[in-house]
Formats: sequence, structure tokens, C-alpha cells
Amino acid sequence: MRRLIACFALAAGALAFVSAARAGETLDRVTSKKAMVVATNSGWPPQSFLDESNQLVGFDIDVSKEIAKRLGVEVSFETPDWATMTGGHWQGRYDLGVGSVTPTKARAKVIDFAGIYYYSPYVYVVHKDSKAKSVTDLNGKVIGVETATTSEDFIRRQLEIDAPGLPPVEYKLQPGEIRTFADSMLPFDDLRLGDGVRLDAVIAPEQTAQNAIKNGYPLRILEGDYAFREPLVVIADKGDAEWTTKVGGIIDEMKKDGTLATLTTKWYGKNYSTD
Repeated sequence: MRRLIACFALAAGALAFVSAARAGETLDRVTSKKAMVVATNSGWPPQSFLDESNQLVGFDIDVSKEIAKRLGVEVSFETPDWATMTGGHWQGRYDLGVGSVTPTKARAKVIDFAGIYYYSPYVYVVHKDSKAKSVTDLNGKVIGVETATTSEDFIRRQLEIDAPGLPPVEYKLQPGEIRTFADSMLPFDDLRLGDGVRLDAVIAPEQTAQNAIKNGYPLRILEGDYAFREPLVVIADKGDAEWTTKVGGIIDEMKKDGTLATLTTKWYGKNYSTD
């Protein structure tokens, strides 16, 4: 029995040593390499997208570069699929995720939230020829959303945002059919074909919808009816409190000194940095 207890004690000690060794692992890696790898999107304007020179640009890219600047490190970008970025278990491939991620209870189990850096209203978007005037006019209609996002959670009435101080989500829409798309712009590509041709409406971030309209999509936003408002967070892989605290402090600084207000206004035409 004593030998068994001793073995358990040794095992517990080894586990504690391993846990201690992992503490601060990401922060140590970024500091020693003086470089940071950020996971983001490549086709989600104006958050992050490829410009005419095939370079990543956008709000999330500017935020990432500012965080790197304040850390005193270089930054590079990877563009994994959404499920990979928000699914955690990165195995050191990425140091941060800056991709306008909503903090949900499900995601909190696999990734850490370093801090809220802006807030986004989600809107109902219809073709410009649609007769819909309010969300109730969309009941029973075909609604398009990007898959594995809060838009899909919302339309399926499964949205659980993990952030304090937000009003409860109200579900006013009962869709006739839900169609999901692998990319944020694909629902708009179907909606632009005409009212009811493939879709009757899309639920998306206000800034994404406005960008589509700005780029010539024959769409309009239903006035006065936000689907919901969500906070967006910078994310990190699970388990490095030192790293998330460090990055969270930088995000707070960027709020206080007006950097995030400037960047949201630059890319969205509005200050989305406060709730």
C-alpha cells in the first residue's frame, strides 16, 4: 500500500511539474522568437481579406499588427478554416486568433478569451427588390447563414454568448428553411441573384453587409431590427493564463487610448469599440 501511495505521489508530482512547465508556454515562445503567428480569415471583408496584391488587409489584420507592435514582436498570419481556429488544440501552430470570434459557452471549453475588442450588431439583409419591411415578414422564408458561426446558432435558437452585461437574445424569426454556407460572402452571392431566387434573407454582421452593399451587391438592411449584438474577442489556445493576461492588458490599453475606436471607424465607418 505504501508503495502504491508513493507511486501516486510521484505521479502527482510529475503532473504538477509538467503543468508548471506549460504555464506561460505561448508567452515564452513569442518572447524568445520575437515573432507571433495569428490565425485569422482570408475572405471576410472588411475584417480580413486579400487585397489586389494578394496581401491580407482589414480590421482584424490592423488589430493584430498593433498587438504585435506593443509586444515588440513581428507578426505573421495563417488562415485555417473556422472550425480549426475556434476549436482549440492548436499544438503551437498559432499564438493568437484574431478573427472576430464570439465568446460562447461552448467555445470557452476549448479556447481562452484574451479580451473583447469590439462589438458587432447582426442584421437581417434582403434583396433590394424584397417587399419585406420587418423581421416578421421573413417568417417561413429561406434564410442563409455562414456555417459554424453565431449566425447559425441564432437562427437555430442555440445562441449562448459568454459575456456579462448583454441583454437576453430574442428569437423573433421562424425560418421556413435554413441554408448554410462555408464562407461569409457566399450567402450574399446567392441573395444578389434576386429576391427569393435562392434565398429570401441573410443574417450577418452589419459591417459585412454594409461592405457587400458598398461593393455593388443589390441588397439592403432591414431598418430597426438587429438580430442580436455580440462582443468579439481575441482568442488563444487553452491553458496559458500569463499569455491571455498579457494580451488582455494590451487590448485594454488600445480601448483606453482610442486605438480601437480609430480602427473600427477606419474600417466600418462607426465606432464599434464600446458596447
